[in-house]
Amino acid sequence: MTAPLPSMITVAALNRLPGVRHAFFTREGGTSKGLFSSLNCSFSSGDDSANVQANRDLAVAQLDLPPDRLASVSQCHSNKVVVVEGDRPSPPIEADAMVTLRRGIALGVLSADCAPVLLADPVAGVIGAAHAGWRGALHGVLDNTVSAMLAIGASRARLVAAIGPSIGHASYDVGPEFAAPFLAEDPACALFFTPGDGGRPARFDLPGYIARRLARLSVASVICTPCDTYRQADRFFSHRRAQQRGEPVCGRMMSAIALEP
Repeated sequence: MTAPLPSMITVAALNRLPGVRHAFFTREGGTSKGLFSSLNCSFSSGDDSANVQANRDLAVAQLDLPPDRLASVSQCHSNKVVVVEGDRPSPPIEADAMVTLRRGIALGVLSADCAPVLLADPVAGVIGAAHAGWRGALHGVLDNTVSAMLAIGASRARLVAAIGPSIGHASYDVGPEFAAPFLAEDPACALFFTPGDGGRPARFDLPGYIARRLARLSVASVICTPCDTYRQADRFFSHRRAQQRGEPVCGRMMSAIALEP
């Protein structure tokens, strides 16, 4: 039986760029079963590796690329960026972002509440993909990604960045100590915290914070998808939701960007 085609989200600002393909894949489509149903793209999740590989192949095919054209990294909530100069890093090295000039290679990052960020300068032919959770974003993964893109020819004035589905502000409860490092780095980050009342925890606006970081980097255009991975269980994996439900495992969505061959 043929597996259902992956469901994906795209943004108009990237769709308009000549020679650039991208997708924020949801959990819909694919071959995985049970709690991994069904487009789980993470080998480290505990899912059957054959299903994960099939899901990745299906996703890359949606970008009109063969399966071996996917570059990925071993994500570790860092600020490390890899420049993909050959076909792809093999085996994947520890990092949370990739940039490349190479055509026909899809840069793929995984997420399940953290924010995937896809970037492109179509004139220079430079693309990037970053996995930005709160740790990586705070410690500069986006800053380093933009710097790496500039180093291989991109221009801030041409950069387009899209922030994919992540946990939403209304769903991201945080403890009283969480805000301190953000406010120490930039007092204006108070904008991204909603104080708790009546015993309710504070809440953090991760995509809003990421958008501000990108704006501070003078990225020309920043778009944020209006999706909350925590609240939309039928469309997205959510690590926080899985933990709160007592589920022992959680799948991961893939987000990918490529330059046409």
